[in-house]
Amino acid sequence: MSTTILTADDDQRFLAIVRRCLEEEPDLSLVGQATDGEQAVRLAGDLQPDVVLMDLSMPRMNGLEATRQIKARQPDTKVVIVTMHDEEPYQKAAAENGADSFLCKKTLLKSLIPTIRQVLAKGLKTKAM
Repeated sequence: MSTTILTADDDQRFLAIVRRCLEEEPDLSLVGQATDGEQAVRLAGDLQPDVVLMDLSMPRMNGLEATRQIKARQPDTKVVIVTMHDEEPYQKAAAENGADSFLCKKTLLKSLIPTIRQVLAKGLKTKAM
């Protein structure tokens, strides 16, 4: 069974890179892409992904608020903050809003798949087929 992933970022180039990375992994399936925080919350509710890759800076609702809302409604959904802001205050704010992990975009290509697998190993409930 495939792990389902939703991406949320307003940078189309970033979304394309993530899509290519995920296409190389047969057990990871991209089920949706949001370009703002409100859309991310809505799609997370509709699609029930296993993992959400969430940018911090997005229009209409920032990634921290979107993460907080997703985790409040779907506590088993894993949220990985993926951002250019690698400073400790951002990491702390991400954790305080329920993020399961934090990934800097500078290390995306080498860290994306290992980070997804790490959050999944921390207790993802297996979905019935």
